Amino acid sequence: MKNFQQLFSFIIETEKLKSILRKTKVIGLDRYENSAEHSWTVSLIALLIENFTDANINKERIIKMLLVHDIVEIDAGDKFVYDNNHTDTENELKAAIRIFGLLPVEICEELKNLWLEYETRETIDSKYAYLIDRMIPMIQNLNNNGQSWKENNITLQQVIDKNSFIKELIPELWDYLYPQLIEAKEKGWLS
Repeated sequence: MKNFQQLFSFIIETEKLKSILRKTKVIGLDRYENSAEHSWTVSLIALLIENFTDANINKERIIKMLLVHDIVEIDAGDKFVYDNNHTDTENELKAAIRIFGLLPVEICEELKNLWLEYETRETIDSKYAYLIDRMIPMIQNLNNNGQSWKENNITLQQVIDKNSFIKELIPELWDYLYPQLIEAKEKGWLS
């Protein structure tokens, strides 16, 4: 019974992700995306990503990373990628220890290690998970008239600086996105 109680405690806690609002609005809606929706979207993209790369990646591992990568936002809040203080490693680690600690030890360690792997981006799987995480806000902005870019006075150079690593992993994807970013600048969506 104890394991079920721990599992349900964790699930109830992660429901809070639905109340963590991000800076980007849902495509076609006039409301901000929440972190649970974001995690679902990036996980869905991960189902497809192996079809777009020759890299030896573990799709299941990437999906797991993306499902847990923002859980720490329950305690630490969402950090806008273009903020100068985007990283909050100390508070995020405390959050990871507390939230994953609600689970039985073996599951806690697996999920915490996946979160840490994502954060350090030292493995090929974590680099692809990060690519997907960075890609979806660009897709949203390119389909929402640059909503969060305009609201936060984001420059083309900021977007390039944060996302150009994509060309190292999937050059064709960057070749697809880059001209759209230039066009977004021309439309006034980026400073």
